Amino acid sequence: MSAPQTAAPQTAAPRTSYDWPLAPRPAVVRPFDPPEKRWQPGHRGVDLAAAPDAPVLAARAGTVHFAGVVAGKPTVSIRHADGIVTTYEPVVARVRRGEHIGRGQVIGVLAVGHAGCRAAACLHWGARQGSGRDAVYLNPLGLLGVLRVRLKPLMPEDVPGRGPLAVARH
Repeated sequence: MSAPQTAAPQTAAPRTSYDWPLAPRPAVVRPFDPPEKRWQPGHRGVDLAAAPDAPVLAARAGTVHFAGVVAGKPTVSIRHADGIVTTYEPVVARVRRGEHIGRGQVIGVLAVGHAGCRAAACLHWGARQGSGRDAVYLNPLGLLGVLRVRLKPLMPEDVPGRGPLAVARH
């Protein structure tokens, strides 16, 4: 008689439709730090350590929305089917506006000169939904499914009908 078969435990994280824009998986040298108000200063993406001239990869399939220079920095933006636009800078483009690209396709090479980078070079990777005043900046690490969510316990004053402002019902 043979022993019953059991399923092997799953050790890999679930796949998302996005992937890292650098290989191998880079270190995050500056995290996402959005401003409290949209017009205030903040860090609307993450900085990823890499070597100068490292190939930069499309995090997901999409269409090149922009490839050019913004504020003196070479930049590539890709619009994805879910409405999210990912942005990569400083990246010397190897793609053109309107070009359809696949996930993991090389879109350019990393240039040096990203201010505040503690590595040989840093890729600033951003993500947003919408545009103009309606733009909402997202933590691109959330697209990868690598963020940890920590829930805080409810305090009595957080529960409706309890706490200092509760009104007694008779």
